[in-house]
Amino acid sequence: MLSHVGSDNQPRMVGVGAKVATQRVARAQARVLLPVDVASQLREAGHMTPKGPVLTTANLAGVMGAKATPQLIPLCHPLMLQRCRVDLTVEGDEIVIVCEVACHGTTGVEMEALTGVSIAALTVYDMCKAMSHDIVIREVRLLHKSGGKRDVDTGATSA
Repeated sequence: MLSHVGSDNQPRMVGVGAKVATQRVARAQARVLLPVDVASQLREAGHMTPKGPVLTTANLAGVMGAKATPQLIPLCHPLMLQRCRVDLTVEGDEIVIVCEVACHGTTGVEMEALTGVSIAALTVYDMCKAMSHDIVIREVRLLHKSGGKRDVDTGATSA
């Protein structure tokens, strides 16, 4: 039986009230591939565009996205996040975004970490689209989650 579908085949929020609260951590990653000329322009301009500082703005957007996850994704529980960190690293023509989220609760924070990297990546796209629309957001994925019924670690390295 699917956990988010009731006997009437309608979606429902899973009850987590009886679960034991544990420390939950999740880390996700996204990669934004920039055209060579855009990456070069950004490096030369100190990662500034007419819209402002790309990396700083995307960092803040990622944190805001993680915090807003229950408003964006149906059936996600509102969580009191204890920590949310978004790191953006420039690797050649790519911006690698990693978001790590933690809380003490009865449900995991992987959707918050995935939302954080997704919103940060979309912000990079938005701030750079005047230079090119050939920007590719790729490899949005969960790297690690712990503290629940089952831990996940893809073995991938993160920034």
